Amino acid sequence: MMKVVIVAILALATTLVSAYDPSPLQDFCVAINNTDSAVFVNGKFCKDPATVTANDFFFPGLNIPGNTAASKLGSSVNLVNVDKLPGLNTLGISLARLDFAPYGLNPPHTHPRGTELLVIMEGTLLVGFVTSNPNKLFTKVLNKGDVFVFPIGLIHFQFNIGQTNAVAFAGLSSQNPGLITIANAVFGSNPPINPDVLAKAFQLDKNVVDYLQKQF
Repeated sequence: MMKVVIVAILALATTLVSAYDPSPLQDFCVAINNTDSAVFVNGKFCKDPATVTANDFFFPGLNIPGNTAASKLGSSVNLVNVDKLPGLNTLGISLARLDFAPYGLNPPHTHPRGTELLVIMEGTLLVGFVTSNPNKLFTKVLNKGDVFVFPIGLIHFQFNIGQTNAVAFAGLSSQNPGLITIANAVFGSNPPINPDVLAKAFQLDKNVVDYLQKQF
């Protein structure tokens, strides 16, 4: 009986570990795309440690504001993940800079593989996340120096309620946390979701659904 319990616990632990970025078994595994003389770890090939340099762990430019004017929503997110910083491979972490024009919005979205820890550097943001059923909203107004956490996989948002620009930085608990923007996914999928499905799900007239799908 004891052996069965131990096996069950180990199986559960293995399942939980595999659901997140695995812990590295070496000091680092700098990611490369070239497969020559490389070892495959966590979706990326490891660079030969003898050829690794300090630049593999370096990314410049997060001091530069994002171009919020290029977005209809008035926000810009510069995510530094393993694709931009190869030294992040297997380390289970990434970083983002978020810029907001006045009343700019980072719309409701989820990170399927990472918890997000947000710190406000400038401005005032209204933030929040929604739990799984029964869909309770947790929301807070944040000012400079405030910190807020968005649990992994939950829908969340950030909205600049101030009349000046806002800046925030976010740490995420995955080298590649993923991003699902809710409106884009629902109304802008490729191929599109059948409008009848969306009309029924959202209790909308089909013409409204058609209009929304054209926006994405």
